[in-house]
Amino acid sequence: MPTPFDAHGDVDPRRLSRALARWVSSPLTGIVVLGSNGEAAFLDEAESDRVIDTARSIVPADRPLIAGTGRESTRAAIDATRRAARLGAAAVLVRTPGFFKAHMTSELFVRHYTAVADQSPVPVILYNFTAVTGVTLGADAVSQLAAHPNIIGMKESGGDAARMRELAAAAPTLALLAGSATTFLSSLEAGASGGILVLSAILPGACVRLFDLARAGRMDEAKALQDRLTPISQLVGAKYGVAGVKAALNAAGYDIGDPRAPLAPVSAAVHETIHKTLAAFEEVAA
Repeated sequence: MPTPFDAHGDVDPRRLSRALARWVSSPLTGIVVLGSNGEAAFLDEAESDRVIDTARSIVPADRPLIAGTGRESTRAAIDATRRAARLGAAAVLVRTPGFFKAHMTSELFVRHYTAVADQSPVPVILYNFTAVTGVTLGADAVSQLAAHPNIIGMKESGGDAARMRELAAAAPTLALLAGSATTFLSSLEAGASGGILVLSAILPGACVRLFDLARAGRMDEAKALQDRLTPISQLVGAKYGVAGVKAALNAAGYDIGDPRAPLAPVSAAVHETIHKTLAAFEEVAA
């Protein structure tokens, strides 16, 4: 889920609480806060803690609340993970550190994640998003990390089916989670067991429906739904990013606000395009 800000650019707990109330009434399994589309990189530690605390007060105890705690240093990631656990996160999503891209080897990734998992009070989910971090968590490292008892899954946002199959073969015990709604169905076919998708914040029922159809083996229906969701995902997420996501949510009545600077809201024309695209999808779905 995105992080809502108020007119002054501060984290807005009231907007956050209202949006969460809608999401927990949907068929979504759980909620992820402070991911890449949550603008986690723009929040300080106190703001991050406030988001987790607010979310835990709304998300029922029987629904998983996953918090992003990736940081550039191992020490900071451990500290963020411990705080998230104290605030009620059921698991943490830890992105790959990537500032020193040229030096991030598989050995360093294994060392980093092992240290975080060793000291985390809650289960750890690996998070690979090469387009954002500029680094890739290789299948060799994932295979080693899968043996850790406190590492339970991995979110892979690349969307490449061959990569998904490689990861599924390298770490069959991990819950492999797709991060791209554009290729959600092909990821499920390649071995993913679910997804953490920003599109599911906008169209929760449709994303869960796609998952259920694939799980039931109703692939023709699943493909038809994927074909309808793909242009929306490409428009909202891939083309316009966080600003597009927030525009779509605002168009859907979530009152999620604007992105934090240096990001800027989409133009009025783009907002209208997004609104019409969502309306057309809803009409077809109805």
